[in-house]
Amino acid sequence: MKKMSRNVLLQMEDEEDDDDGDIGDVPASRPFLTPHTHLPSSLVLENLGQTIISDLGSLESQQDFRTPEFEEFNGKSDSLFFNDGQRRIDFVLVYEDESRKETNKKGTNEKQRRKRQAYESNLICHGLQLEATRSVSDDKLVFVKVHAPWEVLCTYAEIMHIKLPLKPNDLKNRSSAFGTLNWFTKVLSVDESIIKPEQEFFTAPFEKNRMNDFYIVDRDSFFNPATRSRIVYFILSRVKYQVINNVSKFGINRLVNSGIYKAAFPLHDCKFRRQSEDPSCPNERYLLYREWAHPRSIYKKQPLDLIRKYYGEKIGIYFAWLGYYTQMLLLAAVVGVACFLYGYLNQDNCTWSKEVCHSDIGGKIIMCPQCDKHCPFWKLNITCESSKKLCIFDSFGTLIFAVFMGVWVTLFLEFWKRRQAELEYEWDTVELQQEEQARPEYEARCTHVVINEITQEEERIPFTAWGKCLRITLCASAVLFWILLIIASVIGIIVYRLSVFIVFSTQLKNLNGTDPIQKYLTPQTATSITASIISFIIIMILNTIYERVAIMITNFELPRTQTDYENSLTMKMFLFQFVNYYSSCFYIAFFKGKFVGYPGDPVYWLGKYRNEECDPGGCLLELTTQLTIIMGGKAIWNNIQEVLLPWIMNLIGRFHRVSGSEKITPRWEQDYHLQPMGKLGLFYEYLEMIIQFGFVTLFVASFPLAPLLALVNNILEIRVDAWKLTTQFRRLVPEKAQDIGAWQPIMQGIAILAVVTNAMIIAFTSDMIPRLVYYWSFSVPPYGNHTSYTMDGYINNTLSIFKVADFKNKSKGNPYSEQGNHTTCRYRDFRYPPGHPQEYKHNIYYWHVIAAKLAFIIVMEHLIYSVKFFISYAIPDVSKRTKSKIQREKYLTQKLLRENHLKDMTKNMGVIAERMIEAVDNNLRPKLE
Repeated sequence: MKKMSRNVLLQMEDEEDDDDGDIGDVPASRPFLTPHTHLPSSLVLENLGQTIISDLGSLESQQDFRTPEFEEFNGKSDSLFFNDGQRRIDFVLVYEDESRKETNKKGTNEKQRRKRQAYESNLICHGLQLEATRSVSDDKLVFVKVHAPWEVLCTYAEIMHIKLPLKPNDLKNRSSAFGTLNWFTKVLSVDESIIKPEQEFFTAPFEKNRMNDFYIVDRDSFFNPATRSRIVYFILSRVKYQVINNVSKFGINRLVNSGIYKAAFPLHDCKFRRQSEDPSCPNERYLLYREWAHPRSIYKKQPLDLIRKYYGEKIGIYFAWLGYYTQMLLLAAVVGVACFLYGYLNQDNCTWSKEVCHSDIGGKIIMCPQCDKHCPFWKLNITCESSKKLCIFDSFGTLIFAVFMGVWVTLFLEFWKRRQAELEYEWDTVELQQEEQARPEYEARCTHVVINEITQEEERIPFTAWGKCLRITLCASAVLFWILLIIASVIGIIVYRLSVFIVFSTQLKNLNGTDPIQKYLTPQTATSITASIISFIIIMILNTIYERVAIMITNFELPRTQTDYENSLTMKMFLFQFVNYYSSCFYIAFFKGKFVGYPGDPVYWLGKYRNEECDPGGCLLELTTQLTIIMGGKAIWNNIQEVLLPWIMNLIGRFHRVSGSEKITPRWEQDYHLQPMGKLGLFYEYLEMIIQFGFVTLFVASFPLAPLLALVNNILEIRVDAWKLTTQFRRLVPEKAQDIGAWQPIMQGIAILAVVTNAMIIAFTSDMIPRLVYYWSFSVPPYGNHTSYTMDGYINNTLSIFKVADFKNKSKGNPYSEQGNHTTCRYRDFRYPPGHPQEYKHNIYYWHVIAAKLAFIIVMEHLIYSVKFFISYAIPDVSKRTKSKIQREKYLTQKLLRENHLKDMTKNMGVIAERMIEAVDNNLRPKLE
């Protein structure tokens, strides 16, 4: 196919555009391939001369219109090349032949065919080579294979500032500090005889005029398949195909979204279950499945270099972060299990729980009803089992674990920064200087002309300052509305708790304390479990709806670049998810049971529902239940969804292809029938892990087993994600990435907030501070009667007395007069008894406890924050060795380029000198003769 000298654009001023939205629109007079400012002008003209062109009229008037070559499938199912066996397939476009469609919309089919043919013709104009082949199982499908020749790759490698090898890296690798453990790390590592380590090179941004400086052993392998796919996708995303009202339509994404093409993707290099028959195939997909995605490799380290090579740095950095996070969770899980075992083994020594369960103490304490009219008086010992469970979590080990996690999260973030810096060096993204192109959606709206204050030249923007303020206001209002909607759902759950508690109390009031059901299922427990399940269901429903709403809001906001788009969407989604997942936990931890008044003067919600109280042991156990249900349910749901959904979709697709089951299927057709992974697929993977990170850190004081659950989930998550990518999804277009982006500051914010939440959980949700105050102050004189410090009498001391005759009910008098001859009952608070001059007012114990709680929060926060800041200061983000390597490589690279430049100059000057001597000699010789 000969390269054309100009583009073919369809001018369809009078035709309707049947595409969706304005994605891929740009004024026809404006170039799309914006060059880097420091590129040579000759290269800019060479590259853009074929893009900035005049319109050429309708399709029928085109005499130089070019189409791909049609070739029959050659029967080689593992081939990654055109039929000639020489040109590598860098990308595949799939469409349905309009002439064979079973539809009556001939006008629509013809219009789509013309757009596609114009687009393919313009691809040829940009130097790409195309070859079309019909499907072997469905003759309506046509696969257009795209190949980028050497000149095109070199041109766009310079435009995209792709760093390529100069010479092999001769810097020595760091030796392991744990030499004696090499045998252990060898077991966990991937066998180097199977996946060979990648050779390291000194690199520099590619320049065509300095091609001799680069390490080009073989032109076919100089650009690896991932780099070739990136370059081709860059071209595919920017080639025009149509003009409507002086606005150009362009980009493969728009063509796919409008149905003109059914898919566009790079090829996997082989089947995942067996190696390719082609001896030149590297079989990287097979190696990734065998050594990374297969269940038998679950204990091995990830082959991060091969992941990065095959899928690109953006996917590689995600799995590197997830793997490092999982490794750090191992330490947190060990400490968490140790604290749990400490509480479990010492629950028999829990004095206050023994008093609750004792028949002569808890069995004789009559508790006040916890709702109006329908709730009975009840004995304290019916909460015996829950008090035993609470001893496991509300122990001294919990305090130690909360302090440890405050330090752990700082160590994780700081050491991850160091690890990330090492990956930046190893993966050559230290100086990632990609001038990111504006998104097509942004370009489509650039209709307002303004004067740039710096360049004093005209430039186009999508909206004025007033329009930008209006968009920001509308987007912020929409986000606020959805957050208020979540808060409303939380209030609905609270109302459910208050109303259903009355039902459970009524149903269980006739059971005695020895009944097996009432022994384990109290009204508080039943209410907590059912409310947690309903809360989880509402969370998942709102999550599904808001994902679409957040994308719509971000699209309306119109960020300029893809990075800006992802950061904006990240903040919206995380803010919503933060409220969605954590609101019920915050309610239980910091609001439930805190504003209930006392039996004679209770506090009512909405003037109707009496505010619910905590169990006599506190709300900590309920918070633990809530965390277990939400965290465990979310992990199980996500893993089932991630495994079953793509597997079922691919299974259905295989059933629909029964007719071609016995035919040999080419590589591109096998990949087409895999599931596509959306642009935000990786975004949702990050979001899932960050939400989990919040559960592990924010509320860990109530559930020390949270890191263990997260560890088990993440071990499975890594392999499930690997299995999806290698077996169920088409190959992604490789993308560059230097770090994990906006997720890093989000984790840092969570780490700071976690110190406050855990301190407040220990102070206000658990009973640790009241117990310590009683032990050190109120168990001995002047406030107590014991001769030595003890926890005996704690329950009796912390339950206030209420006179039944003092119950208030304006219309019916005492609502509990028919529920027995009880004269007094007990309730959980620190108030003076009836008959005291300050009856039902807070007593001295209450003020001691409040002072101790506030002092504990201040001391714990300042202690942990001091340690965090010291750790952050003491641990540099980039290790000294990595800095030295970066500086050394930079020095050697510059030296190498300078030496090569001097060699070229010396060689050129030598040639010039020889020519001058030869010219002078030729001029002087006739005179001498």
